[in-house]
Amino acid sequence: MKKKLFALMLVSQTLLAQYPIIPLYEGNSPGLKPEAVSKKENVVKEKDGITRINDITVPTLTVIKPKKKTSDASVIVCPGGGYAILAWDHEGTSIGEWFASKGVTAFVLKYRLPQDELFENAEVRPLQDAQQSIRYIRQNAEKFGVSANKIGIMGFSAGGHLAATASTHFSNQIGEITNPQISVRPDFTILMYPVVSFSDKISHMGSRDNLIGKNPPVAKIESYSNELQVNKDTPPAFLVHAFDDWVHVDNSLNYYKALRKNGVASEMHLYDRGGHGFSMKKTNKGPVAIWPARLEEWMRLNGFMN
Repeated sequence: MKKKLFALMLVSQTLLAQYPIIPLYEGNSPGLKPEAVSKKENVVKEKDGITRINDITVPTLTVIKPKKKTSDASVIVCPGGGYAILAWDHEGTSIGEWFASKGVTAFVLKYRLPQDELFENAEVRPLQDAQQSIRYIRQNAEKFGVSANKIGIMGFSAGGHLAATASTHFSNQIGEITNPQISVRPDFTILMYPVVSFSDKISHMGSRDNLIGKNPPVAKIESYSNELQVNKDTPPAFLVHAFDDWVHVDNSLNYYKALRKNGVASEMHLYDRGGHGFSMKKTNKGPVAIWPARLEEWMRLNGFMN
């Protein structure tokens, strides 16, 4: 048991030491229950090589700066994990490092999960953290050497649901901390095999259950079905999905259709095969493995990468 705890401590220290880390809030995070103040974050590196994190009470931004900055854009990266864990390195820091290699500053968001045992009104905490991250970067854009008008948000799977929610619910700043003088609208969105909809037919039910419960009212299902919330002010998006993904491809298709209907120029790449959770892995993935090259082209086209 002691060896396992020591190994977990080493994993945690390695994750924390490599890049600068910024807490999103001063003091305790909003809504944290008194009995959860001393709760320790759970960090586990499993046999598949992926580090998974939950029991997050201190949400943070991990700043991954390029050695040679060639763009004033920045990207907030939201790892996936079904709103139960964060696939931290697999869909977080590895993605931030890719952006940095292309001259773009990345902020990997360690957002709170909707854990009722830790937070009051737990369902709002992921979106609150996403909005706070946009607010913080926009407010400190000069400090980081980025543009306040080129802040993107990227999400994988349930992290894609969070990114899509941030991209469609920005007119309502939620939670205890708001600032109407600072917009929380992302300037662009990148959605990787995203959970977009909470509708019965195509939602990933695990993500839905974890965020809003097993028997949510219809109004809440519709509110969190982000394809229904798209309008002309929704930021442009880049989407990637595979037809054999167990998160139904219609999540991406319906979001793209809503963007097109509202005149929001966007780009979508669909692949015959690739499954779910492929991220940057290339082994046995076939054509889906080239998605980073397509993203790079789209970002260059839109002035987010040089």
